[in-house]
Amino acid sequence: MSDDEFQPLEPTLQNVLDQQSLQWVFVGGKGGVGKTTTSSSLAVQMASVRKSVLLISTDPAHNLSDAFGQKFSKDPTLVQGFENLYCMEIDPTSSIQEMIENADNSAMNSIMQDLAFAIPGVDEAMGFAEVMKLVKSMEYSVIIFDTAPTGHTLRFLSFPTVLEKALSKVSQLSGRFGPMMQQMSGMMGVNANHEDIFAKLESMREVINEVNQQFQDPDKTTFVCVCISEFLSLYETERLVQELTNGNIDTHNIVVNQLLFPPKDSNCDQCKVRHKMQQKYLEQIFDLYEDFHITLLPLLTHEVRGGEKLKSFSRLLVEPFQPPK
Repeated sequence: MSDDEFQPLEPTLQNVLDQQSLQWVFVGGKGGVGKTTTSSSLAVQMASVRKSVLLISTDPAHNLSDAFGQKFSKDPTLVQGFENLYCMEIDPTSSIQEMIENADNSAMNSIMQDLAFAIPGVDEAMGFAEVMKLVKSMEYSVIIFDTAPTGHTLRFLSFPTVLEKALSKVSQLSGRFGPMMQQMSGMMGVNANHEDIFAKLESMREVINEVNQQFQDPDKTTFVCVCISEFLSLYETERLVQELTNGNIDTHNIVVNQLLFPPKDSNCDQCKVRHKMQQKYLEQIFDLYEDFHITLLPLLTHEVRGGEKLKSFSRLLVEPFQPPK
């Protein structure tokens, strides 16, 4: 093996911008490490090289509005100061509530509620399918997900199985109560058609299966892990990378955020101690992920909020940060 193969990879996210075939980019990590700032900055950079970019927040905390200083909703909204960057904030769990509320009759209503309680995760799975249906019908050249903290991030991988369970449950229910419901609905003059629910779930399962196949294609999908140089965050990142690998989802970028670089003549003891600790974990990150692009971002003295600040911060994703000597 030649020495060239041990050359560290470029320490930026330029590789993500250069990969024109990418359609889906996930940005994830532990809570509080700067996922939203990273995903927003990546979206800003993407907008300069792609025709149209959609940034979606699936985190119920919805920080995109705060990051850009502009209110977003569940419909894609053009970001002020851009011509081709759109944002939307969705709550995956609200979808089943809407379906229950919009159900035409109480029989359909109760089946939906039974489903929601009987199968853990079915509300998220259906919410995710609804979002995917919506997103697939739009023409964006790349879609970036600002995901919920690590625990929820990879739930979508299990959604096809969850919806399979929901489908078989509906089959059981309709087999058992179908004839009775049809009779009662006939008498009451309402249409309690379980076929509607069945068809809806089936179409959702198809959408999720198709999308998951795309997610497992490294030409179309990649996952950017964001962390800070601390034990818990490193541990969580390792777990995330393992899960992504098991789920056949490509990941080869790690962003290490909030790094301290105190000046040599600094009198701040906390800064020096923290810098030393961060350097220790940074070494471990470089050892563990030698085949990853590792992007280092400094801890700033101001918040990154608003389009202009995001634009200037986003340059750090493509131009390696040079710590002060």
